[in-house]
Amino acid sequence: MNTTVPDDPAHPFANRVLPSVARTTAGLEPYAGPFENTQRLHLLRRTLSGFDRSTIASVSGLTLDALLDQLLAAPSEETSMPLVYSTSTTETVPVGSPWVTDTTSGDNSRRTTSLRAWWLSLMLGQTVSLREKMTLFWHNHFVTAMATVGNARFSYRYAALLRRHSLGNFKTLAREATIDGAMLRYLNGNRNIRTRPDENYARELQELFTIGKGPQVGPGDYTNYTEEDVKEAARVLTGWRDFVATDGTIGQTTSEFRSSNHDTGTKTFSARYGSTVIAGSSDGLAELNALLDMIFAQPETARYLCRKLYRWFVYYIIDEWTESNIIEPLAQTLRTNGYDVVPVLRQLLASAHFFDPLNIGCIIKNPLDHVVGTCRHFSLAIPASTVTIQYAMWTYLVNQASATQQLVGDPPEVSGWAAYYQSPQYYELWINSDTLPKRSAWTTRMITTGYTSGGAKIQVDPIAFAQTLSNAGDISVLVQETAELLFPIPLTANQVTALKQVVLAGQEEYVWTSEWSTYLGDPSNTTNRTKVLTRLQSLLRFMMEMPEYHLM
Repeated sequence: MNTTVPDDPAHPFANRVLPSVARTTAGLEPYAGPFENTQRLHLLRRTLSGFDRSTIASVSGLTLDALLDQLLAAPSEETSMPLVYSTSTTETVPVGSPWVTDTTSGDNSRRTTSLRAWWLSLMLGQTVSLREKMTLFWHNHFVTAMATVGNARFSYRYAALLRRHSLGNFKTLAREATIDGAMLRYLNGNRNIRTRPDENYARELQELFTIGKGPQVGPGDYTNYTEEDVKEAARVLTGWRDFVATDGTIGQTTSEFRSSNHDTGTKTFSARYGSTVIAGSSDGLAELNALLDMIFAQPETARYLCRKLYRWFVYYIIDEWTESNIIEPLAQTLRTNGYDVVPVLRQLLASAHFFDPLNIGCIIKNPLDHVVGTCRHFSLAIPASTVTIQYAMWTYLVNQASATQQLVGDPPEVSGWAAYYQSPQYYELWINSDTLPKRSAWTTRMITTGYTSGGAKIQVDPIAFAQTLSNAGDISVLVQETAELLFPIPLTANQVTALKQVVLAGQEEYVWTSEWSTYLGDPSNTTNRTKVLTRLQSLLRFMMEMPEYHLM
């Protein structure tokens, strides 16, 4: 049902009720239309956090099936730079030394800063793979927050868990997340013992992580489960606690089960779960598996995840038609495949529904997509002269996304980021009177002065970018190929004319062609370079301030 919300000064143009405009009735039948740049780049925008011209070239000859094969392939082992200290306050822990298995205490703040920077570096370096986008999806689904967990080693192991299962099995991930040390700390699972059951995780496991509440139909009855089910699930989950090793295994194991703290009595669930009985035992893992078997046997569990995947990859409105014709068959696919997510993702991303023009360019970029995508569009080089400088640059980008309301590692609520669940505004919450000026100020800075730290600088090179185009000296090619990279929807004729004038500043088109040709003939000439650089900076700055740049 639509929910009317009061006026919000920070979001004066956001939805007050869900839009009632007609949506597409294209279904999950395989997309059979042309698979050209419009469709190919739409798929890349929804599955990657930005891409550059070389990525476009690398996939230009692929069919839809071949590109999906690449996006959905099982991820290889991580080959990025190991997680290390980027600054030092003591001689015993030097810069550049790994900390995940460091047995020393303290330094949690520096470790957490390092972890956030490293996580963002993985986004910057992502290949044509859904791994990073799905890792962030699961981070928004099975939420923990570094600030609450309070142990960067636990948060690292949890992030690694999400990445390892990013394209894996929903049920398996639910089991491992439940008994991970970070989650045990975040939702009080480590305090859940037989003499004092704590219902926090048992509630969120059902309400947010698996089956969802459904409409409340009576006191303590939420359609999909009841308050009694929360209490019984809490009993099942007693006995687990976070575990901090003090030997060489530190960072590898983050939890343990203590049977002395486990409720060994019989647990009886409500009619919502078919009055399932879980026999009491001293085997906590066996009881957890029985609990998850019960929850995942309910058809609504698959529907709940598929709705979240739909809002992540397609659009936020799920009307009755979409529920029946998209969500329900996706949920059937998920259950048929034992809760493996790849078959569902392939069915959705290969569908006529996904490629319907109404579903192109209708998502507002989240802050991480905006920041990381900008860097990737222009192949922004991160200086690596020292570990400290490299991590400082990554941290700067982390802080920029945080300033526009998305701090990697710390979703604001156990529900995740509001843009993916808060009706009726959803994605519109990313854009407000605070975040929009900050987004524009940051892209302007990257195009003009750049950011300097420790004597190193990150800055977009507009001339190097223009040289990746097929013929930058032709102003029509310059505008159209740049727009193809930056915008999800085609420019109108009036927009093309206006953007040409941003470059030309009232002069004729041949002036730009001549200046570009002159620069190419003598790129070391400062005057020649300044002329073309100024014009290109104006174009890119203007385009990244256009509304279309915030869409994908």
